Formats: sequence, C-alpha cells, structure tokens
Amino acid sequence: MRVDLASSKGKPGWDNEDFVAAVPTAVVLLDGAGISGIEAICRHGVAWYTHRLGGALIERLSRDDGRDVKDILAEAIDEVTDDHRDTCDVTDPSSPSATVALLRVAAENADYLVLSDSFLVLEQADGSTRVITDGREVDIRHRYAAPMLAAVRGTPEYERARAAAITGFRASRNQPGGFWVAKNDPLAAQEAVVGSVPTADLVSATLMSNGASRIVDRFGLADWPGVVRILSDEGPAGVLTRVREAEASGARTGAARSTTTPRSPTAPR
Repeated sequence: MRVDLASSKGKPGWDNEDFVAAVPTAVVLLDGAGISGIEAICRHGVAWYTHRLGGALIERLSRDDGRDVKDILAEAIDEVTDDHRDTCDVTDPSSPSATVALLRVAAENADYLVLSDSFLVLEQADGSTRVITDGREVDIRHRYAAPMLAAVRGTPEYERARAAAITGFRASRNQPGGFWVAKNDPLAAQEAVVGSVPTADLVSATLMSNGASRIVDRFGLADWPGVVRILSDEGPAGVLTRVREAEASGARTGAARSTTTPRSPTAPR
C-alpha cells in the first residue's frame, strides 16, 4: 500500500490540530475540534488531544491483529481520557475532541471507520466513486443555526439565536439524538460508521477532513470523481492548494456551511 499525506494548519502560527499517520496496513486521520479560551477546562489543548489519540490508534492498528475497529477506537479514547482525567474537566462539552477516519487493509477486505464529519472517498474498480461520511454533526449544526441565519445580523434577535445555537450544539455532543465525536466517552466509538469492502474492488481510498472536503461541498471546485482525478494527478497537496486559493479569493459557492479550515487529506493507493 502506497500512502501520500498532506496537512495544512488552520492559520499561520496555530498549532496543527490534525493528526495523520500510516503503517503498512492502515491509515488514520483525525481532525481536532475545540474552542479558544478553554484553558480552565483543559490545560493541554486540542493539538495535544488529537496527537495523543492518533498515536494511540496507530499504535494499536500497527499490531495488525484484526480486532474490531470500534473496539480499537474505544480503547484509544479511554487511554487518552485517563491521561488527563485528573488534571482537566474531560466531561465539559467544550473540552477537546476530534473526528476520526481510519482505513485498515488486509488481503481480502478493507475495513473503515468514520466518526463525525470526516470523509472516506473510495475509487472503485468498476469506475465508480463512493463517499462515506457521518452526517449527524452537520445536520445538528444546521438545525441550531437556522433561527440565527433567519435573523438580521447585529440585532438582539440574532444574538439571542446565536447564543441558543452555541449552547444547543455543544449540548448535543455525544448525546442520543445528537452527534458523536472522539472525546472522553469510549462508548462514542460504537456510534461510528463502519464497514468493509473487498480489497480487489478498490483502486484507491482517500481520507479527508471536512475542511479539505470543501473543494466539493462549499466551493464547488470539483465533484467527487473530480477530486479523485486531482489526487491521482497532483496528490493530496493539489486539493489543499485549491481550497486555500478559494479561501483567498473570497469564493462562496456551494450549499454547505462550514467554519473549519482545510486539513489533511490522505490517499492510500
């Protein structure tokens, strides 16, 4: 398995809150999530959490023992939570968390796991492109944002709707009827989107954060088969370059809303 990796931090001077790594039979991509000013909640921060969890995941996947990928993720979440349970308020809804996408390739099948709004793009031997994601976070975000978007920015009604949207969205994290991320509760792993595909049916697989996916769902610069072609010709950096250029030009095409900057696509081929 050949793997090409690329990552781009949200802003110059920021820590890179993503993690991407590969071993001969597996690839892991995490997209860190958190808010500024949470030092009183967690003294470590989002980058620390994402890198610790990614390391715990890739170490377990390197054993290549065929264990259930949900169980591997649950163990990794539990391990990292124990690493800062005594110093940080790990249960606070605003404490650091991460999305997770992983792919494990064996002789017969490739197993995948996606938790929250990262993407797995499969280029299949029959010429089709299959896209796998966990859309619950996006659905919840849109639900809570709708009243705010219907109000006039700067008015008291807008500010009330904005405060309610923030509170409601955070309270929906890792709750039944809400959305699930890797955070402090290992049970979140059981909510991940998982599956297997025959290895013989795959030409390539690409793991993308929701920032990199904006090449399709926000800026409309390509469809998913087009993304596969860009990756084949230019590698993951080609996707990130296009998204960064769209940001710099102020482009606002596409229907989906996102506040996350482009992170790491990885392309096992």
